Amino acid sequence: MLIRFALLISALLIAALLAAFLFTRDARYFRLAIQVGRFILYVLLVFAALYLLERFGLVAWRVFV
Repeated sequence: MLIRFALLISALLIAALLAAFLFTRDARYFRLAIQVGRFILYVLLVFAALYLLERFGLVAWRVFV
């Protein structure tokens, strides 16, 4: 639920920043949109790694114990 909320907020922020870039042609908005997108990508990769660790690491640990 929290990840969906973060994705929604970041998607709205990126859309607003891209709209601001299109209206003003100021490159700062475009760079900030790229930074926000990169940050969300890193957060998703961390959550994916934690999910895989939980899914396979703990299941394998339960088999050995």
